This record gives sequence, C-alpha cells and structure tokens, in this order.
Amino acid sequence: MLKVVKLSLVTSAMTLMSAGFANAGVEDDLANICTIVQADDKGELRKKMRRVESDYSLKLHDYYSGISCNGNSLIRTAIESNSVEVGTLLVKKMPSSKLQDPEADGKTLQAWIDEKGYQDNAIAIELKDRI
Repeated sequence: MLKVVKLSLVTSAMTLMSAGFANAGVEDDLANICTIVQADDKGELRKKMRRVESDYSLKLHDYYSGISCNGNSLIRTAIESNSVEVGTLLVKKMPSSKLQDPEADGKTLQAWIDEKGYQDNAIAIELKDRI
C-alpha cells in the first residue's frame, strides 16, 4: 500500500514540477491523506486540503487523480472504508464533471459502485445526487 501511495505522489509531484509549480513539499503535505480518508477524519482532511490550496494553489481536482490508496481513488477508498463524512466531503468538493470521468482503471465511479454493489452506501447516494 505504502509503495503505491508513494509512487502516486511521486508521479503527481513530477507532473506538477513539469507544469512549473514549486512543489517541494506537496508530496509531504499529501503523504497521509489515505490514512485520513480511511479514518473518516473530516476535520483533518479539510485542514490538509486548505493547506495544499493555500501553499500550492491546488484544488482537490488538481491532485485527486494522482493519489492512489491500495489502487483506489480517494472516493473509492472512502466508500470501501465506510468513511461517510470524508467521502461526502470529497464528492461535494469535486466538480461534478470530474466525478463522471473514468478513473485509472477506466471505470467511472458510478460504474465501479454498481459493479461492487455499493449502491446503498451513503457516499454512493450523494454521488448519484451530484451527477
């Protein structure tokens, strides 16, 4: 798990560096975001998102696709961990158009939810209402 997270963060950092961002600490600031999502710590996630936005001028949709938690996106991780508060926050903070984009495995969130049988999950319901 840790290797996947580190690899994703390094990939994100390299992408941001090539785009001209000064991001020496972006990796460090996003390092434990998977743990925060799994723990359903909404306050800590808000704090982390604010810090990344103020320090690096990055919104959630700018770094969302570059983070992988055990091969899953942040919202998928929240659904699997039943982290309702964090998952709902992530769904609300992401642009609705981005919520419909295919993820790393080529499946949209809704297709993945239907495949895994998470239709009754509170985050899945929030997602469906949003898109």
